[in-house]
Amino acid sequence: MAKVSQEFSSSHFYECIFANSMTTRQLFLQHNAQTSDAPLQIEIVKASGVYMYDVAGKKYLDAIGGISVANIGHGNPKVIDAIQGQSQAYMHVMVYGELVQQPQTAYAHLLTQHLPEILNSVYFTNSGTEAIEGGMKLAKRITKRNKIIACNKSYHGSTQGALSMIGDEYWRNAYRPLLPEIYHYNYNSQDLLEAIDDTIAAVFIETVQAESGVLPANKEWLQQLSKKCKATGTQLVLDESQCGFGRTGTLWAFEQYNIVPDILILAKALGGGMPMGAFICNKEKMDLLAANPVLGHITTFGGHPVCCAAGMAAFKFLLDNNLVEQVNEKSIFLEKQLMSLPKNCVSVKGLWASVFFKDYPTTKKIIDYCIEEGVFTDWFLFASNAIRISPPLIISHEEIERIVATIKAGIIKHAPEYMA
Repeated sequence: MAKVSQEFSSSHFYECIFANSMTTRQLFLQHNAQTSDAPLQIEIVKASGVYMYDVAGKKYLDAIGGISVANIGHGNPKVIDAIQGQSQAYMHVMVYGELVQQPQTAYAHLLTQHLPEILNSVYFTNSGTEAIEGGMKLAKRITKRNKIIACNKSYHGSTQGALSMIGDEYWRNAYRPLLPEIYHYNYNSQDLLEAIDDTIAAVFIETVQAESGVLPANKEWLQQLSKKCKATGTQLVLDESQCGFGRTGTLWAFEQYNIVPDILILAKALGGGMPMGAFICNKEKMDLLAANPVLGHITTFGGHPVCCAAGMAAFKFLLDNNLVEQVNEKSIFLEKQLMSLPKNCVSVKGLWASVFFKDYPTTKKIIDYCIEEGVFTDWFLFASNAIRISPPLIISHEEIERIVATIKAGIIKHAPEYMA
């Protein structure tokens, strides 16, 4: 059999498969499970830096970074080298926890070196949702309690446990019965603080509430929350799936509040573009999952060696290139650019922002305009009337300026009353 040319790319391979047959889009609609009745259907064939390219060669400035996944941009050479190197050494060899795997161990060690001392044990999962599930189980083991407090307009994932905590009945109702003893309160509310007592296993919150449109916790409120949790033995679980890894101007958003969570949830940028999540805790507490029963939490692919190698390479790149330190300066520039938009419509935290409008139809018109003009963006789960801005941290001033200018042009065309 003739040796296949190295120049024969994967895109050529799929072109041959689909030749004289259904288009890729048709196959996508027929065989891929759909999450909505109106997917964008942009067929991406390449992504590099802060840009994505479709099958027709159109170039899109990525204003959302895969929902904060591509923090260091797409196709980073360090990450690709790590993936290739580890895939050649070994990929999956055994379920999580049984064998010593260098990529898992090295990445866990590196992460804990950049976290408070009590957060010294890492459990790698396949996603943020699974990290939430593990965190829920761990909090129950630690406290021997089963009540959990979560926030309205919070998003922690879509599995049954995580869905039980999601902060909107629209998303929960079709899948009842859900987990019992989960209580929802408004973010930044006094009611939530007053609900914490010695019957509560854990409070799950986002340090910055993402899907409500980038809503930061009030500093005094979060400090009071931490204090109340300590006083009652309640586990404070901070979900930094989106706001971690420098997105808000510090490596971890909780650093800005002078608190430390009992359990930290990480995902999104954790894998450097590969699927990955983690829940992190004190080792003494984490060890409770290893006995009575043994295998108290288990995963086949969590901590996959290739994902760990990719994530570690991405984390090192983030640190070595001082990207976190650049976020505050870029945030100031972003805010200045956003000043050309109606001020009461904008929320900014680090290199992360939302632009609000009166309703979803208005927002969708502006989003569609941006995509047509080559700026890729979208909306928020609990704020469908807002446009998301969360680009890779490597973005330049000129590219930030282009994102805001394109949104502004979309407003002028489709919602000129906002500029009046």
